[in-house]
Amino acid sequence: MVHPRLYWGEVGNDLTEPILELPISRNYKHGGYESNGPIYQPAAATQAPAISASRTFDIFNQNGWGRSLHFLAGWFLVIFGSVYFVLGIFAGHFRRNFLPSRYELTASSIRQDVTDHLRFRIRNATGGPDYGLLQKASYLGVVFLALPLMFATGITMSPAVAAAFPFLLDIFGGHQSARTVHFFAFAALAVFLLVHTLMVAKSGFRKQIRGMTLGVKDEQ
Repeated sequence: MVHPRLYWGEVGNDLTEPILELPISRNYKHGGYESNGPIYQPAAATQAPAISASRTFDIFNQNGWGRSLHFLAGWFLVIFGSVYFVLGIFAGHFRRNFLPSRYELTASSIRQDVTDHLRFRIRNATGGPDYGLLQKASYLGVVFLALPLMFATGITMSPAVAAAFPFLLDIFGGHQSARTVHFFAFAALAVFLLVHTLMVAKSGFRKQIRGMTLGVKDEQ
């Protein structure tokens, strides 16, 4: 909301044509400047006081603080995501539950799964990772595409990291390109979270939560 415009390349500003401008207000539109007034009164009457215009900032406009908090929170995503990723590979979770079978990749199976989701026909929960084709595809996209992109573009936007590893800028085509990819990865993850939560509720919230937290497949 500080600058709701997305660009492609190394730089971008109000004089640069964006590839997308979000229809939201900018949080620096704080009502302008207060009336000019003296910072202090000089001791001698012949001296002119220093004049300044104070901006009417409130806490919502402390963008540097928000950016620091955002970057700090990102490390929690990296730490827990890395643990999940390593365990998923070595425990065989990805291979067993994410890779679609040959039968699921047939035209009839794909058509049936898409039709069921469009009509909101969600199978009842079993408490285990019995994923359908679209679920497997979405999980593969999140784990192996969206989340790695979030991390890689996030560190690319850090000036210190980009200075130490300039090849990151070459990969994404510049700071603004990394910012744009970062935003779309965030949007994809937000949509995934909303749809995922809705499907958990529709298929059996209690049983799904038991399966995800306690590993209980069949409810007693």
